[in-house]
Formats: sequence, C-alpha cells, structure tokens
Amino acid sequence: MAITIVAAKTDPICVSSVAKKILKANSEYKLHSRTHVVLPPVEAASSRRHVISCSSTALVAILTFNCGLAPLPVQAEDMSNGQDEKEEGVIGAIKSLFDPNEKTKSGKVLPKAYLKSARELVKTLRESLKEDPKDIANFRRNADSAKESIRDYLSNWRGQKTVAGEESNVELEKAIRSLASFYSKAGPSAPLPGEVKSEILNDLDTAEKFL
Repeated sequence: MAITIVAAKTDPICVSSVAKKILKANSEYKLHSRTHVVLPPVEAASSRRHVISCSSTALVAILTFNCGLAPLPVQAEDMSNGQDEKEEGVIGAIKSLFDPNEKTKSGKVLPKAYLKSARELVKTLRESLKEDPKDIANFRRNADSAKESIRDYLSNWRGQKTVAGEESNVELEKAIRSLASFYSKAGPSAPLPGEVKSEILNDLDTAEKFL
C-alpha cells in the first residue's frame, strides 16, 4: 500500500513535467515558425530596395552621362568657333584699315582715295543741282561745295590709268563736261535748264552704281 501511495503521488509530477516540456517545445516551435514566416518579407523588401537603388544609380549615371557630359564638346566647339570668327573679324578689320584698295558695289577693287573723291563729287554735285536757285544762300553754299569737289577730283584722278577705264570715272567726267559746256556758252550766272540738269543727274546715278 505504501508503494502504491508513493506511485500515486509521483504520477502527477511526471505528468506535469512532461506537460511543461511539451508546452516549451511547442512554444519554441511556434517562435521558430514565426521567425521563418516574418523573415522572408524583410529580406524580399531589402532585396527590392537594393534593386531600386541600383536601378536609380544606373539611371542617374546614364542621365548624367547623356545630359551632362555630351553637350560639353559641342559647347567647347561653339566657343572655339566664336573665338575664331572674332579673331578673323579683328584681323580683317586691321587688314582693311591698311589696305589702300576697296571693293565697290559692282565687285571691282579700286583705290580708296578715288572712291572717296568720286562719292563726294556725286554727293555735292547732286545737292547743288537739286537746290532751289531762289534760295540764294543755300544755292551758293552747295555750288561752292560742288566746285571744290570737281576741282579735287580732276586734279587727282583725271588721266590716271588706274581709273581711266572705270565706268564711274567715265560717267563723272561726262557730267563735268556737260556742266562746263553749258556754263562756257551761257555764262557762269545762267540758270541751268531742266534738260541739262536731268542729264547730269542721270550720269551721277549711273556713276554711283559702280562706286
């Protein structure tokens, strides 16, 4: 009976111990199961962030290369071309300054001094012919300027081989002869007829086209 009592008393303890072990094992299993269930999403999210980060870095690198670096050679080339054009412009201006010749409207190259004298003659003689003779003060002033231009032109360029055959010179000498011919016949104070005036103005217009 004593043995039976002891055995009866020890059975619950054994059961309790076994139950505790089972519960502990079950808890560890559940914890282990939860750990495995939770971890994959974290790793997946981390993996996605890594992929996105790498993709973003690659995209930034591509944009930087295409948008940032590519225009630089073009910009440098444009600056170089602009600098070259500026230098050529300066050199051309210096050469033109010391060049005794100049290209005319018709494309011919003639002495600058001749072109300046011829243009001044066209200007002053035209103004003199278009001036109203009744405005005595302006008429005399323009007439004096025209006489000075004619004198300067003839003294420097009449008979010069460099311009003897030029259309502008031919027309200007023709206008001067017409004017001199009229005044030599009618007198220095005679009013210039409209027909003669128109003829001389036409000669001046033709000469100007070649200057």
